[in-house]
Amino acid sequence: MKRKLLFAMVLLGSLTLAACTDKNTDGESTMIEDVKDVVTETESVVTEAPEIEGYELFWHDEFDGEKLDTKTWTVEAHKPGWVNHELQEYVIKRDNIFLRDGKLVIKAIKIVDDNGNVHYTSGRMNTNYAMSFTYGKVVVGAKVPKGRGLWPAAWMMPSSNEVYGQWPLGGEIDIMEILGHDTKTTYSTIHYGLPHEEQQGRLTVTGDEPDFAEAFHEFSVEWEPGEIRFYVDNRQIATINKWFTKNHGQVPAEFPAPFDKPFHVILNLAVGGDWPGNPDDSTDFDNAEYLVDYVRVYTKTEQ
Repeated sequence: MKRKLLFAMVLLGSLTLAACTDKNTDGESTMIEDVKDVVTETESVVTEAPEIEGYELFWHDEFDGEKLDTKTWTVEAHKPGWVNHELQEYVIKRDNIFLRDGKLVIKAIKIVDDNGNVHYTSGRMNTNYAMSFTYGKVVVGAKVPKGRGLWPAAWMMPSSNEVYGQWPLGGEIDIMEILGHDTKTTYSTIHYGLPHEEQQGRLTVTGDEPDFAEAFHEFSVEWEPGEIRFYVDNRQIATINKWFTKNHGQVPAEFPAPFDKPFHVILNLAVGGDWPGNPDDSTDFDNAEYLVDYVRVYTKTEQ
């Protein structure tokens, strides 16, 4: 008889737009309640997700509809500089987050006003209010934009800070981060502890293999009690089985904390920031599109 190792928290209800915990909580977030003109619920998913031996499908989005499924995804709104000294404003606009040809498009837009001032908008979305889970396999098929200062990511954050506290105590799992000025290299990272620590795997494509801006690639994480493994196109790039944290910064927590509580998925395209640096005149914002083909979450099963 199969036994699930993943414990799911499913909260389906009215759409709530709120800021999730991030690497810097000093900034302000913009709250927008009425998004009916921006995103609309879809009623069904057309494409079936493939089976994976040893796993059961928990949830997936193949982005087959015409509008974003807001029963699952919360679109966030945040002011520029909210985290990591990033330049973009995360907005809830159809120009920045939309579906096209069976793909999710998150687009960064550069706006120059009449006085020559530059402003950037982009998109960020999460599954915190609908699909949070503990342990399993997350698979993301994506193609990233090329350009200095562009920073696409697919990652996971804890769905509550009540147990361990704010970042980095609660942990972070970065399935994929790519810097737009080097789209041959992808990074997979976990953040945790106090003081903050991180462990990272990376993969750089070589030879005739298309880079991450030239073709779709598959990024995944296998998250189990006591071990986290990262893959790119089914190639294992990191195995991590040692980490630590504390309860609200005071008492050391028992391993495998903090990666033993529900997390949720986040997709976003940042502009600028501490790691990628800022855009320059070479950055092509006409093509600054982060394309996501699918997001799939599986539970682990045992005989």
